[in-house]
Amino acid sequence: MSKLIHSAKLLTVGGMISILSACSMTNNTAEPVQSTTSRYDLTQMLKQVQMNSAEPLDNSAQFSPNKHHKTLVNYVEQMALDLVDTMQTELDTSIAVTSFVDLDASLNNSSQLGNQLSESFIHQLQKFGYGIVDFKTTDQITMNPRGDFVFSRDIEQLADQRIASHVLSGTLIYRSNGVEVNARIIDITSKRVVASSNKILPYYVLNNADIHLQRASIN
Repeated sequence: MSKLIHSAKLLTVGGMISILSACSMTNNTAEPVQSTTSRYDLTQMLKQVQMNSAEPLDNSAQFSPNKHHKTLVNYVEQMALDLVDTMQTELDTSIAVTSFVDLDASLNNSSQLGNQLSESFIHQLQKFGYGIVDFKTTDQITMNPRGDFVFSRDIEQLADQRIASHVLSGTLIYRSNGVEVNARIIDITSKRVVASSNKILPYYVLNNADIHLQRASIN
């Protein structure tokens, strides 16, 4: 009887050890599955983080004009600096500035942009110390109920003698992303280009400046 009880205890202990071993084996075999699941989740999380971090870059690539502070004057300043850097003449040069024209067959069409560019270049080059001649100034002041006037495009009212040795002008080319401006200073006598500059004015800058690109014939 004693031996039977002893044997039963041994069987019970053996059974418990077997059960514990089986549980241990079960846990050991389950670990790789959990690890695999963890790795899968981590990969998904990394992908999500990368997607989230990429979104601001995509948004920044789509430029918003409302967040841009560039103006037409900024671009004209850069072009004026280019002209001065490439200038092959003296500071005492007298320069007349004319309207920028569309690069077409006639070279005789301009716009608000073409005229505004010429007005801006007058100021920018004068700041650099170059002598600027305003050939649209008449020899007398005209007064009427609308105001007092000294500018004119009537050639008969303008000076009949050469008052400038050089002229600044350029062409406008309408690209998909903006207007390409080619500016140059030309020696009137030799027709030699003594300075040049090239810049693209983005359409959003022109829109912010309320510049209309309707072409107006210059007669």
